[in-house]
Amino acid sequence: MCGRYATTRSEADLEDLFEAVSIAERAAPSWNVAPTDPVPVIRMSASRDARVLDAARWGLVPPWAKDLRAGARMINARSETVATSRAFAPSFARRRCLVPADGWFEWVREGKQRRPFYMTPADGSPLAFAGLWTTWGPDAVLTCTVLTTAAVGPLARIHDRMPLILPGDRWPDWLAGGGAPETLLTPLTPAELAAIEARPVRPDVGNVRNNGPHLLEPPPVAADPEPSTLF
Repeated sequence: MCGRYATTRSEADLEDLFEAVSIAERAAPSWNVAPTDPVPVIRMSASRDARVLDAARWGLVPPWAKDLRAGARMINARSETVATSRAFAPSFARRRCLVPADGWFEWVREGKQRRPFYMTPADGSPLAFAGLWTTWGPDAVLTCTVLTTAAVGPLARIHDRMPLILPGDRWPDWLAGGGAPETLLTPLTPAELAAIEARPVRPDVGNVRNNGPHLLEPPPVAADPEPSTLF
């Protein structure tokens, strides 16, 4: 799954990167995005002729939900079932988005401890997660989810799931709506994912109240006395 990630680029940077026009106040940059936080998303405008940079609550809330709390359980949608899921299929067909990210976090249990790792491109380039959006309630609250797929290569040693990452040449088809699921949901190959590295980071990231670039620093030496055997 993807339960925590970082997205820190400015509104101007996101507009340039995705060729989008901002229509909402930029969600604050975060080095520790948690479920129900506001996050930036790229989606098509109602007229379907332009990309817009919007802000959504992370955790898709289906229209039948009694309140927004339902979204906390729907931060991820499995790519294998998203096209047929009652909760996600309508958005997969008509309301797809891109979720900008710098990287994501997973935890590995080692004895009685859980070590956090940060998966991110080694060269600092941005990522775009495949996402879905919808609106909920009389105030049309915008909510979103991140699609996940099976992890491959060295990343599978960290966790068996990972976000579905879309390279730039696949953004137009993803945002357009329609299309064949088997093509839209094709994961990247191990070779394409080779640029992503897994870095051990400070355990402070485990607390959702902590935020800031210091969370991406290596853990204190005392907390990591021996080299990792994961890679």
